[in-house]
Amino acid sequence: MGIIGASRVGRQVIKLLKLFGPDILLYDPFVSQQEGADLGVLKVELDELLKLADVVSLHAPLTQENGKMLNAKNLALMKDDALLINTARGALIDETALIEELARGRFFAFLDVTEPEPPAQNSPLRRLNNVVVTPHIAGCIEDCSHMSELAVEELRRFFGGEDLLHEITPDMFSRIA
Repeated sequence: MGIIGASRVGRQVIKLLKLFGPDILLYDPFVSQQEGADLGVLKVELDELLKLADVVSLHAPLTQENGKMLNAKNLALMKDDALLINTARGALIDETALIEELARGRFFAFLDVTEPEPPAQNSPLRRLNNVVVTPHIAGCIEDCSHMSELAVEELRRFFGGEDLLHEITPDMFSRIA
């Protein structure tokens, strides 16, 4: 199993996967080898992860540096019959390159996000048999109402002059989705 991005969601996915015992590979340039070991994963470079993983799950935030981080060159490294999952940001994948690989039928994709979103009506992503596209709802099955409650509580704290529980500061912007 390969995880791209040890974001909050990526770390939660790692935690859940560890219950089932697979070997977990992690690519995240902001995570040290020691932090990877502490998470119980093997930290590897992106190309190695793509070559080795049967399932690749994308959880990286979109930054100026990592747009189209999955491109024709490295998508070609993926194993035949692998599964690519993207619930992060559509712009992390070069859609043209992805469509070319999917059209070859080498691997499968589950995309909760695309670029653009939704995919154009004539996009091959809508008709290829080896891809499932959902309308950016993967994280909302149980979390949407909880997230709304958290947002309202943070607003109450802010306007009441209390410390925030989930404050996001400008120095965090480059690391979050």
